[in-house]
Amino acid sequence: MERKIKEILASRTKNCLKVQGLKRAAVLVPLFKKGDEYHILFTKRTDIVEHHKGQISFPGGRQDQKDKDLLNTALREAQEEMGIKKEDVRLLGELDDSLTATTDFCISPFVAFIPYPYPFQINPHEIEEVIEAPLLAFLDGDKFRQEVIVRNGDPFPVYFYQYQGHTIWGATARILKQLLDLLPEEGEKQNTEDRSQNSGE
Repeated sequence: MERKIKEILASRTKNCLKVQGLKRAAVLVPLFKKGDEYHILFTKRTDIVEHHKGQISFPGGRQDQKDKDLLNTALREAQEEMGIKKEDVRLLGELDDSLTATTDFCISPFVAFIPYPYPFQINPHEIEEVIEAPLLAFLDGDKFRQEVIVRNGDPFPVYFYQYQGHTIWGATARILKQLLDLLPEEGEKQNTEDRSQNSGE
């Protein structure tokens, strides 16, 4: 599945947003294999961070002047928040830029594969909880809903996913939905194959 994700992301053209006044940020979308299933890593932000308090997010943050590019931003933030070393990250590709609904951030998502289990070193100032969720958990339509708000006079869809009492919404849900829209059949097929191989079928 890792190779297939890389092929799919390499075969498409990223939609880069160039809107004046937006703050640039980047996130790492970490995938890993846990048991028979592919999982995705989220974090729950604390109530003392500057932006997006208490929300479910991917490791990442605002671009710093010292960052040579947005990938460097995502890698730096993942190490600062989670202790994920850049040499342990296998980059698979990029998803489209994503806007936050209320805080005027433009986020560049970088999909990557990391080893598991991993010796995370959590920054307690920024991260309250680490969430490891199977990708297949989000393919259940009952766990997803959509609302439309008006942003700068235009309709703006806002997505919501539910997972074990957590609500994933905003830019994080938008990034997750884009990944799932690209990969659901492949993910389901791969997990079925993996389970069959492990059961000796």
